Order: sequence, then structure tokens, then C-alpha cells
Amino acid sequence: MNSGKYIFSQVVEFIPRYEFDKLVKQYNGDFHTRNLSCYNQLLHLLFGQLTVCNSLRDICLCLKAHQRSLYHLGFRQTVNESSLSRANEKRNYRIYEGLGHVLITMVRPMYAKESVPGVFLPDYEIFALDSTAISCSIKLLTWALGKYSKGAVKMHTLLDLRGSIPAFIHVTHGKWHDSNVLDIMEPTPFAIYAMDKAYVDFAALYRIDQGDAYFVTRAKDNMQFEVIEKNYNLDEATGLRGDYTIRLTGYKPSRLYPKNFRMIEYYDFESEEELRFITNNFEISALEVSNIYRNRWQIEVFFKWIKQNLTIKTLWGHTENAVKTHLWTALCTYLIVARIKATYKSPYSVTECATLLSVSALEKTDIKELLTLTEPLNQNQNVKERNLFDFSLEIYCISNNVAV
Repeated sequence: MNSGKYIFSQVVEFIPRYEFDKLVKQYNGDFHTRNLSCYNQLLHLLFGQLTVCNSLRDICLCLKAHQRSLYHLGFRQTVNESSLSRANEKRNYRIYEGLGHVLITMVRPMYAKESVPGVFLPDYEIFALDSTAISCSIKLLTWALGKYSKGAVKMHTLLDLRGSIPAFIHVTHGKWHDSNVLDIMEPTPFAIYAMDKAYVDFAALYRIDQGDAYFVTRAKDNMQFEVIEKNYNLDEATGLRGDYTIRLTGYKPSRLYPKNFRMIEYYDFESEEELRFITNNFEISALEVSNIYRNRWQIEVFFKWIKQNLTIKTLWGHTENAVKTHLWTALCTYLIVARIKATYKSPYSVTECATLLSVSALEKTDIKELLTLTEPLNQNQNVKERNLFDFSLEIYCISNNVAV
């Protein structure tokens, strides 16, 4: 047995403490605090996310049950759920938002060389933009208005497809339209943004074009356009049906987006559906445009993973500040796990690393050994193992002088 550090205390070492302390000082987070500093609050929430606790009560219960190990886990003192709840409601969520941005700038370069399936564009940054809704009670979260008189919180996410690392997060109420995020997002030059139909706002798409960035999205069925040029050099065996240079003809759209852009027609053999993609990039091939949009589904997998493996569906507070603190600490947990995986070059996926860290959080073992894939035992698969029936048959034959 390893007599060294607990797994959780080794995870805590990957928190950029210097940058976090600067954020606490910037937002005056530790003003009039006694037992629960901002760092101690972060450790409580990080422990809850890593061990998948469903409530603040569960976090405090687990820590009190391991009172003798708190110092070695990294805690100076634990508090009750009421104190933790008040801290989530009153401490500025921008402290944890800032920590998330710091972790993003540290983790994204670690996955910069990851490949995007079906796309070989090393000179481009490729992102997927989408949002996910978290249902909640409108009576408890009065600020989180959703559709049909229900409560909802939306998390708008820009995901770097190289490594599935979030590059931009914005948390709003449920009625906030998806395309509004394009108005507050600063496009990165020579980056490609894959989006669905909800983001087809020609004024916003034109701003992306003017920022020397590129978009790939699906065309709406009622889009009015005229074909300027057609590319006949296509291989229909790949699913491509058309590659056109088009111009908008509608009165308002043609003024919002006055330039020509590109439309790709693609037939999906699996769903037996014909899709139309639009993009302002004329340099990459039509098949690469289709594959970029296909990889947009990585963000759906990301949303599914954080909802299943982190405590997201059950919110740890009712105020807007508490909800944003909760969501940002969940994303910080994901980024810390991704940083650990990249640091130790673990062959496991981020999902598998999070599972191993979760079940071993209170064990004393080396985290590098835990996340390193051990070689399986070489066994002869051709040897038939003897079971209990074989031994019983052999004993019966010996006792009755019968040949086996």
C-alpha cells in the first residue's frame, strides 16, 4: 500500500494556485471570511464534482466522515452545508469563471496536435458552437425563464474539436436565443466555426467573415439565393451532390450578407437525408466541409458526458450567482482532469480518467500509476480451463472404477 498522498490531494496540485489567489484578491473574495475561504470553497465543490455528490449536504457529510484525513486531503477545515450554500450565493462567481479561463489557456495547447477525424487542416483552429439546456424549477429559480412557462438554464459552449476542450462558455437563462452568443463572441482569425441552423444570422456570419474567420453551418430551407458558379469535379461515391458559389437574393439577407459564399450538397447514406451546408471558405475541399460539420457532434457528446459524469442536472443553489459558480466549478473539474491526462500522457480517455479518479479519490496511491495503462497478462487462450463439473466427473469415475 502506498503511504504517500491521497489521490484527491494530488488532483488539487493541478489547480493554478497563484492565478486563483490573484482572482480572489481582484474580486475581494475573502473579505470578512473566517473558516471558509474561497480556496476552501473551491476544494469543497471540486470534491463534490469529482466524487459525484448530488448535493451540498452530501459533500459536507462525506468530509465529516473523514475528519481525520481532512488535512492530508488539502482541507484546513470543513463547514456545514448552510455556510457552503451562503458562500455559493454571495461569493462572486467571476472568481471561478476566471479560474476556468486560466485552465482553458493552459489545457488547450496540450491538445493542439490532436487530429479531427476526416479533416487534415493543421493550419486551422476548428471549433463547434452549441448550447445545452438544464431544466430547473421556475418557482425556485425565478430568474431562469425557459420555454412553455418552465425553468431552464442554458450553457453556450464553444468547443475546440482538437481534444474536446471548451474555449468559451456563457451561462444564460433558457429564453436567450442561441444566435445571440455570436454578438458577444470575438472570432479568432483563420478559425473555422461549425454551427447548426439556430446560428444562421447573416449579420453575425458577415462579422465572422470580416474577422478573417470561417463558418460552416446548415442552410435553412427557406433561404433565397441564385447560383453564380458550379463545380462539376465531384465524386458522388463520397456522398457529395453539389458544390456551388451562390449569392443571397432576399431583400434583407442580401444586405446583411452582400458577399458570395459557398453551398455544399451532401447525401448522408446512414440517415438517407440530403443536407445543404454553407460556408465562406473557398480553399478547403467540399468533402472536408462535410466532415467538419459531421464532427460538430463532438459537442453533443461533450454535453452528454458532463451531464452523466459531473453533477450538473441537480443544481447546488437557486440564485444566478450560485448556479454560475456551480457550472464553472464543474467545467474546472473537467479541465483539471484533462490537464492530468495530458501531463501523464494517459492512454485512457478523459471519461475513463475521471472515473478512475472518482472511485480512488480517498485512496493513497500514485496518480501516475493509476492512470497508466498496465500491460495485460499473457494467457494461453487455447487452454481449456477445468470447471467444477470436470472435477466431480473425475471423482465419480475413480470411485466407481470407470474410465474417464
